[in-house]
Amino acid sequence: MFKNIRPLVFFPTFFILIGALLLSVIDIKQFTHVTTSLNNTVLELFSWLFSLGSFYLLALIIFTYFSRLGNIRIGGKNSTPKVTKPRWFMIVLCTTLAVGVLFWTTAEPIYHLHNPPESLGIEPDSDNAALFAFSAMFLHWGPTPYAIYCVPALIFALTFYNLKLPFSISSSLHPVFGKVLTPRCSDIIDALALYSLVVGMASSLGTGALTLLGGVSQFINIDRNAITLGAFVLILVVTFIFSAASGLNKGIARLSKANFWMLIALFIFVLIFGPTIYILSIGTEGLGAYLQNFFRLSLFTGQAADDPWPQSWSVFYWAVWFAWAPITAMFLGKIARGYTVKEFIQINLIFPSLFILLWVSVFGGTAIYFDVISNDALHSVLNNEGIEQLLYYIMAQLPMSSITSFFLIFIAFISYVTAADSSTDAIGDLCTKNFTSESDERTALPIKILWGTLIGLVAWIMISTVGITGIKQLSNLGGLPAALITLACSFTLIYWLKNPLAIDK
Repeated sequence: MFKNIRPLVFFPTFFILIGALLLSVIDIKQFTHVTTSLNNTVLELFSWLFSLGSFYLLALIIFTYFSRLGNIRIGGKNSTPKVTKPRWFMIVLCTTLAVGVLFWTTAEPIYHLHNPPESLGIEPDSDNAALFAFSAMFLHWGPTPYAIYCVPALIFALTFYNLKLPFSISSSLHPVFGKVLTPRCSDIIDALALYSLVVGMASSLGTGALTLLGGVSQFINIDRNAITLGAFVLILVVTFIFSAASGLNKGIARLSKANFWMLIALFIFVLIFGPTIYILSIGTEGLGAYLQNFFRLSLFTGQAADDPWPQSWSVFYWAVWFAWAPITAMFLGKIARGYTVKEFIQINLIFPSLFILLWVSVFGGTAIYFDVISNDALHSVLNNEGIEQLLYYIMAQLPMSSITSFFLIFIAFISYVTAADSSTDAIGDLCTKNFTSESDERTALPIKILWGTLIGLVAWIMISTVGITGIKQLSNLGGLPAALITLACSFTLIYWLKNPLAIDK
């Protein structure tokens, strides 16, 4: 196995994670202090970069859609697709949403309803606060985060398939910065991207384990401790490693299809049996509020009024999305062969954004409705029992709650596994020497198993000691180098927009 590893990519992240684990075990308070201080410093100094950078990427991908570059085919004029378009969309949607979309789209609007930004003069628990909650949700989960993924994914797809460059983040920089990109420099860039994603996956795995534990506790009296958390982490890890090992068209594609239709079934159920008229009305009005406030909220850093809200929410989100972007982009680019740039943007930006706008309207609207009519009961659940219990509480207000709650546990499980196996697939390929579009995917299988195991171990130990907050802060620290890498890659797209013949091969 080790003869196929890129050592400068694999070992730095490996030893950083081991060091973090040791420090957390030896001195939890010191570990928390260090990560909190570093996290706060990054958010304080670079809020402007995350906000401006995410807005810039959205503008850039929209311009690309209407440019001459839009008609270029990924892989060349005669290339054939790896997957069908419906299956492609299911894979993209389900591998980017993960388990967070289930729970945050009900929890986050409750936070915004009761604690909107003070500097915007919005009264908590008011009608304006409800509309602001929708504006913030559409911003955090809609076109902007998908643009953060879409730009580097498109660039990677074209460099990997059209220019036949190596399976590496640095390949996306090569058309512009090729003269200064030494092999060692390329390895360092890939190592930074690897760190960003691995700690992000560990954070997400910890959240997934908590979510499943919260769901199972609805039916079985089960304590939250290191043993029970370890059991759920183990189940998740074994499943997503097995799926990633099965390959694109077997494990990942089949899980994505199942996940997609389960999400659709849950969506239709809540829309029909929930407060339907309220959902449709507040969703429409919320979309208007989002469009009206788009520019201000997109570039809101809180500096003028010393408002901490943007760093706690928007900038925090941008850091997380950026942290996942480089390696997620590699997977999204890898499955895009045979389609045009315009089709790529449709599947990776436009259609997922439309889906998430509908999803937020239904689940965010339902959450706000029940919170208002119950005199802040959902807010109380959120504060006293945690985010992992809130959606189960909402489902209890709807018919057939025992069935839907069990169904929700299964969806949460599949949602996490679907996202994790795509990332594990990309990690394995990235750490493998000389991986190309023609390589046998089984070559990277041992590395995928090793990383999946290590990520599971990190998630289990840290969620049992410092909790999910500490591991999320590790993830956020990866947001800055990943943002710099992603923004640097965007210069390649600008170069192609000026010289489309350079990629039309």
